[in-house]
Amino acid sequence: MTNDITALVAAIRAHPWAIQPAYLEAIEAVAARAFESGALRPVANDGHQARLQDSLSAVAAVGTPLEGARMSTVRDGVAVVPVFGPIFPRANMINSSAGGTSLDAIMRDMRVALADGNVERIVMLFDTPGGVVSGLGEAAEAIRGASKPISGFVTGIAASAGYWLASQTAELVVERAASVGSIGVVASTSRQEGPGADGRRSYEIVSSGAPRKRPDPSTDEGRAAIQEEVDAIEAVFVGDVAKGRKTTAANVLASFGRGAMVPAGAAIDAGMADRIGTLEGVLRNPGRTRVNTGGRRALAAAEVETRRRAADWS
Repeated sequence: MTNDITALVAAIRAHPWAIQPAYLEAIEAVAARAFESGALRPVANDGHQARLQDSLSAVAAVGTPLEGARMSTVRDGVAVVPVFGPIFPRANMINSSAGGTSLDAIMRDMRVALADGNVERIVMLFDTPGGVVSGLGEAAEAIRGASKPISGFVTGIAASAGYWLASQTAELVVERAASVGSIGVVASTSRQEGPGADGRRSYEIVSSGAPRKRPDPSTDEGRAAIQEEVDAIEAVFVGDVAKGRKTTAANVLASFGRGAMVPAGAAIDAGMADRIGTLEGVLRNPGRTRVNTGGRRALAAAEVETRRRAADWS
């Protein structure tokens, strides 16, 4: 059992993350079934569970379920796609236990909304600490180049991977007490320095031609290799934010919080968001719109993809 838990945590740490640190610790604790772990206390006490329930209630109240979608609703031609909790590439047990959502489900609902002739525009509703970076670049490009207007509304936080997605919407509106940002990428790793609880010590022998396959964080060379990886992903992250917010990568690095969360007013001053508002206001007011010039082709492709996935789902 100890070896299984160690392997599970190692699998989590094998991926670069764009997420707030306390949530990554909590995900590891949930994965290891260490519910008594102190890692869960900061997350349990930050009010996100109450916000999550409020947000879920808000989504349920704004319309009826969007046909073919897993979690989205529609009202008066406006589809609401929720992005709540830690973001994982696909649905899994850890995702459910951590109160998160999967990028696969988010983008599937987006495709359904884009292909639905009764949906005129989309509102993405954010309250998320971030998540795994896998797939985010493709998702950001899809949101940025969508065939229908997409607005974003932040209730609570849109941190790291969450802001990566939110920054791609045509207009980003934030609740007056909301925060956005935490732009950056982290790689969490560990290395066994003593025998395991069962009296065994694990060893890894890496092939001679792949010295960087298992970088040793205790060495300068190992840390440099890991640093190079997260910096490369950060460059994609920053580049997408710059495209989504119509600015430069240099400005994102200098003025968008430098890795910190930025409260609503300051975020608007910096250009990270457009205005303070309410969900109801965003639903009623289209605000600024932006549609990809290849909309008809994208819409047709989205419809074909949605039908294929619907067939697979049934």
